[in-house]
Amino acid sequence: MFKLAATIVKDVRILLRDKVGIALMFIMPIVLVVVVTSIQNSTFQLVNKNKLSIIINNSDTGDASKQLIKAINKIGMFKATQVSGDQNEQKIAGAMHQQDAMLGIIIPSDFSAKVNAKSKSVAGKALKSFGLEGDSVKTLGDIDPLTVYYNPVLQENIRLSVQGALRSALQLVESRETLRSLYFSMNEKELPEKLENEMLNNQTAINEIPVSKDGTRTTPNATQHNVPAWTIFAMFFIIMSLSGSVVREKVSGSFIRLKTLPTNYLVGMLSKQITYLAVTMLQAAVIFSIGIWLFPYVGLPALNLPSDVLALVIVTIVCGWCAVSYAMCVGVFAQTQEQANGFGAVSIVILACVGGLMVPSFAMQGFFKSAANISPMHWCLQAYYSLFLEGGKLKDVLNNILLLFIITLLLQVLTFVGLKRKNLI
Repeated sequence: MFKLAATIVKDVRILLRDKVGIALMFIMPIVLVVVVTSIQNSTFQLVNKNKLSIIINNSDTGDASKQLIKAINKIGMFKATQVSGDQNEQKIAGAMHQQDAMLGIIIPSDFSAKVNAKSKSVAGKALKSFGLEGDSVKTLGDIDPLTVYYNPVLQENIRLSVQGALRSALQLVESRETLRSLYFSMNEKELPEKLENEMLNNQTAINEIPVSKDGTRTTPNATQHNVPAWTIFAMFFIIMSLSGSVVREKVSGSFIRLKTLPTNYLVGMLSKQITYLAVTMLQAAVIFSIGIWLFPYVGLPALNLPSDVLALVIVTIVCGWCAVSYAMCVGVFAQTQEQANGFGAVSIVILACVGGLMVPSFAMQGFFKSAANISPMHWCLQAYYSLFLEGGKLKDVLNNILLLFIITLLLQVLTFVGLKRKNLI
């Protein structure tokens, strides 16, 4: 025990001298968590608070186009600005750039006329199907497509949401005109506004309830998603310091000198694991504390810790040990510190991408969806998400812990084999 304690003290002193390594292990993950959570929180609240700016050029003077603009404003997703004058693709693009708008729409001059003609035609067909005589209406052709100009910055999922919202607005306008035409044909009077609103707004409500393992109904926010994910990233990023330390000891001949002493280098390896495991626990404690106490002061949702604190501690220990084992393995096989740092940084980013930290695993397809199962970060993330998002207990994360433990043992075996092959132990 004395040898182990002395070696731990030595490793702690070496770690404290590595100011850059400490900054990478603590300051960078903290900045990353705050920045990413802030950005994603804005994305989560896009519909509720932040609105997409849209320019509307209405070349039509009829009622249908006014109803369409009113419906777009009611959606709550857009901040609409109307521009006048004849517009073409170049002009609308210039107006979008000038007003920093994400979207632009040109409503054609015959929009209302074609909507009215189509609604009367549909109403006439409906009356004939009822055995009644409807007015014969000469159609003006199909309604011209509503062209939406968008900034290429908009991602495809947001464009699909915009498309769905505009389709709903168009459907509302066309349904209103059809109902008015049908009612007038049958009663020869205008459709009462109250009845019109009841018929158009008679929609079944949709209740969204998050599924949890503990029966709670708390809706997860951006903080609950991001803090656990980037805590894992911070843990694995200790590879920049730990693998470099292992390489330096190999290059400096510390391994050889230890062979002449009445001790075993396995004691030194155990010391490094204990020291850096303590670092990963401290990283988790710092990042979780920032999520709990600092986030509300910068306008972000506070982090809610899981009810099963023991499970959280166990998962954090296993994740930290896996990160330490990976860093040790890379350090043993790397020939130079540059190799360790280069490979370590790139491999961590790749494991984070494949493991679901940057792109959700459920959104992956084919090979990458299967490859997620071999990334230790994937199982770390699943364990944390089960606790933070689903309200899980220790029994719910046992499978994830077991798989992480198996991966960690494999890394330990690889490290031992590497030391034996290099005649370092």
